[in-house]
Amino acid sequence: MKTLHVLSMIWKNGAEIYRDESDGRLTLKNAKLVPEDVLKAADPIFDEIEKWFKSWEEASAIDKTLMKMVHQACGWQHNPKLNEWICKDIEALTLFIEWQETLSKNGWNDIYEDYRQYENDESNTMKKKLYDSAVLYANQNK
Repeated sequence: MKTLHVLSMIWKNGAEIYRDESDGRLTLKNAKLVPEDVLKAADPIFDEIEKWFKSWEEASAIDKTLMKMVHQACGWQHNPKLNEWICKDIEALTLFIEWQETLSKNGWNDIYEDYRQYENDESNTMKKKLYDSAVLYANQNK
């Protein structure tokens, strides 16, 4: 099973997986909420999950914002502030859809695949505009 598929099932069941700052290990909060078959699916791909988390720890704020947008759109992780912004800013919502279409044209056709490998100059320009819009909205609504 793909890494993002397993993570999405963990998140959708109300659990949280994060890096514990005290020892640097991945920690599963509310593991009791996750069905046993999901936990069993996560076990053999733990190294891939670890690698996925590591790749995002080193990502830029722009990349992390778009990751949160994808997770919100997929229903994996909810972000009320991001959701409020994207629902109020139709231009940003349209740009987000166009960004996804650009990635799709580049071969991204599976939400459980990391979209970053399908980015190009065009999608990166859109991504920067989305991030700038999110920052502007956040600063205006403090």
